[in-house]
Amino acid sequence: MLITHDTRCALDTVVDLVNTAPEDDAAPDGLSDVAALEDFVGNHEISDVGVLSEFDLAAVRRIRGRFASVFAAPEPRAAAALINDLVAAAGTTPQLTDHDGYDWHVHYFAPGASVADHLAADCGMALAFFVVAGEQERLRRCEAPDCRRAFVDLSRNRSRRYCDSRTCGNRLHVAAYRARRKEAAG
Repeated sequence: MLITHDTRCALDTVVDLVNTAPEDDAAPDGLSDVAALEDFVGNHEISDVGVLSEFDLAAVRRIRGRFASVFAAPEPRAAAALINDLVAAAGTTPQLTDHDGYDWHVHYFAPGASVADHLAADCGMALAFFVVAGEQERLRRCEAPDCRRAFVDLSRNRSRRYCDSRTCGNRLHVAAYRARRKEAAG
């Protein structure tokens, strides 16, 4: 599956956005205030975003939950319905652009769109490409029991199970090794 630079950026953005949600009531929200949203926008180089407000923060949190539902969708038809709703509500206006030193690419958001509509359109379309390609199962959640972070499995054989093999994957492998050693020692 060919993934263009702008699609990859949108995928990284949507994964990071979904992962800002608290995993439980005790965990902090990664988008706790407007300053955190400004940092998110800056870190992901989201272009054409004006001054952000509490309204923008609330709207981004709402679409974050809707994107989380895409990662939890049990099958492509459900994912497609969720993505269609997100993209349609954003009022997409596809246009070619070559800004900030990047070659020609497509922006799906309307000029002057809110940051939430911008994210819904661009990130929604990036996820749509996976459904169209029959690759919806690549939109996953970490299989570690104490982690449910979202990720996109871009491995060749679709075998990635953890959001990060160096943390979640390694932690589980070490735990399994210790359990085997303990059982063998009797």
